[in-house]
Amino acid sequence: MLVLGAAAVTVAIGMARSVSAPPSPVTPGVTPTVTVADAAVYVHVDGAVAHPGLYRLDPDARVVDAVAAAGGFTDVADRSAVNLARLVSDGEQLLVPEPGAAPPAGAAPGAGDRPGVGADGRIGLNTADAAALDTLPRVGPALAERIIAWREENGRFTSVEDLLGVSGIGEKMLEALRDRVRV
Repeated sequence: MLVLGAAAVTVAIGMARSVSAPPSPVTPGVTPTVTVADAAVYVHVDGAVAHPGLYRLDPDARVVDAVAAAGGFTDVADRSAVNLARLVSDGEQLLVPEPGAAPPAGAAPGAGDRPGVGADGRIGLNTADAAALDTLPRVGPALAERIIAWREENGRFTSVEDLLGVSGIGEKMLEALRDRVRV
């Protein structure tokens, strides 16, 4: 009976490890197949993390999940410079800086600190709050709320063209927003 109990514990530990293991980085040169049922976001985690690389995460993943997938912070990471609660976006590069490190070239000052605003200054349609959306040209508080309502009713934006489904956004407005937003 003792032998069976030890074997069960070993199996349970092995199962716990396989369930709690972080996602593997995506292998360069290998093109993964993604179907609608297999929705995921790809995030490039770089900087002061144990295993920088490209990670495939759940669509509702947050920065804390991306950092965990990359093996966690290193001893030199500036943890206070990273908003662990922020949702990540598909195609995002998440840079974990060291204390006193300069922001990457081309990054908008403070852009990464606002919810839904990437380092490039573009607004993430799936993560932006009303205040960030309100900074877009011709988007006021009412339209920002309609964009958020569309997202809550229909799920994530899969393309910028999905904005056409939001009441008050037509082809002309879409063209004015296209280079200022991302999914």
